[in-house]
Amino acid sequence: MKKYLYPLIAMLVLFSSCKGKVPPGCKGKEPSAQKQVLTREQRIEQRTRELEKKIEASLNKSKEEGKESSWGDAPDFTLKTVDGKELTLSDYAGKVIILDFWATWCGPCIMGIPEFVRLYNDYKNKGFVMIGVNLDKGGRDKVISFVRDKKINYPIVYGNSQIVQDFGGIRGIPAAFVIDKKGNIVNKIVGYRPGSVFESEIKKLL
Repeated sequence: MKKYLYPLIAMLVLFSSCKGKVPPGCKGKEPSAQKQVLTREQRIEQRTRELEKKIEASLNKSKEEGKESSWGDAPDFTLKTVDGKELTLSDYAGKVIILDFWATWCGPCIMGIPEFVRLYNDYKNKGFVMIGVNLDKGGRDKVISFVRDKKINYPIVYGNSQIVQDFGGIRGIPAAFVIDKKGNIVNKIVGYRPGSVFESEIKKLL
């Protein structure tokens, strides 16, 4: 009996010594040390990525804060243009801006468009930008066709209730806001006016 018992005990001791360790003679060498190194490397890589994200977020925040501090009292916005792009008002800091609220069904609005086209042609290379805010409800295809037919050469964005509210509630159109190079509203003109009125405003601010 002892003849079989002693070898069995020896095998049990050898088996238990292999758990969690890699002593000489144990089968299937577990690369625990290598596994720990890989885990450490993964941790370092993860922390590096987190640090890069924090730095990027901090830089973006600084840019936004700098942008906000250099922009005046005109409500900033980002809206879709008729050609599918996005337009942000504060991106035009450093330029004189006329922001015109209009609609395709508004007779006085349509009367003023040719003068805005002319002014944009004459002053776009001198630090002026003309932006139209369309207030048609639905039917964007109609607006696109209108812009094409009237050969409107300046950016047109689709307005919404938020921008109307931000600019004090637009009760009558056309309504044009004259904005200086620092982003401050310096004048509001409601109703049709000849192009000379807007040209005078532009020249004063350029």
